[in-house]
Amino acid sequence: MAATDDDRKSSKASLRIQKWLARLSSPDDDTRSRRSRKECLNQLSADLSEYHGYLRELTDTFLSIFSPAECLEFMAASDTARPTVIRTNTLKVDPNALMTKLSKRGAVVEVMAPWSTVGLKVAASGVPLGATPEYLSGLYTLQSASSMCSVIALDPQPGERVLDLAAAPGGKTSFICQLMENTGVVVSNDLKQHRHKATVANLHRLGVKNTITTCSDGRQIPAVLGGFSRALLDAPCSGLGVISRDANIKSQRTLEDIRRLGRIQQELLLSAIDSVDETKSGVVVYSTCSIAIQENEEVVQYALDARYV
Repeated sequence: MAATDDDRKSSKASLRIQKWLARLSSPDDDTRSRRSRKECLNQLSADLSEYHGYLRELTDTFLSIFSPAECLEFMAASDTARPTVIRTNTLKVDPNALMTKLSKRGAVVEVMAPWSTVGLKVAASGVPLGATPEYLSGLYTLQSASSMCSVIALDPQPGERVLDLAAAPGGKTSFICQLMENTGVVVSNDLKQHRHKATVANLHRLGVKNTITTCSDGRQIPAVLGGFSRALLDAPCSGLGVISRDANIKSQRTLEDIRRLGRIQQELLLSAIDSVDETKSGVVVYSTCSIAIQENEEVVQYALDARYV
């Protein structure tokens, strides 16, 4: 099959990328070619944007965070599909029993990682994982490995009062309830009314009984609720860390979006801190699906400056 114009254009961009990387890793070559490092980075950014389909301002942002080689590695990884992962709902079944049930349906299932007792990786399945009898009866839910990490870090304990500040569609809330063994109280809040249907449906399907769902601006929560043992803020963000799920982020997310979301996260994080019981060493976990400094390090620094934590 003959190469198309787009294929030839992409191939040329790939060759140029390797050339710029080689020059940037060998300063002597830059001197001989009379190109400054800034010029090489500028050309590399243009070619990376063309080859991987990013807005130029996003590529420049990545190059300000990563080395040139790391930036290329990050973009390549973001174009790679992640494995399908499910979380066993131990309120209803244990992981080994679930693996047996799914294997009988022709699925290839294995333990996700040593650090998780409930995560399972599905290498292949003959039926859609969101339509099996096991899924519909709440024996498991679809949840990425990274999504589980913030709840594991939160480490909720049975009998506690826990706040999930930006909860929809309820994946992390249900994991919190699972770790709490359906005891205590969990407040699952989200600003957007239309997303609550999915949250409530998921909680019912998974057999959760200790949760109150609320639809409020998370920044106003401390005015009406407080004294929580733990609070989770999985903040609304740009999604720059999960581009593999949504390639549209490459061409639609702007620096202004990142800055705007960072400001919202600052306010929400202060709200999460103010919601926990400081007399009992309350725990706050803040997480995003972004790699932008404006949505991570700068937000944490803002909270450290604004609150004594």
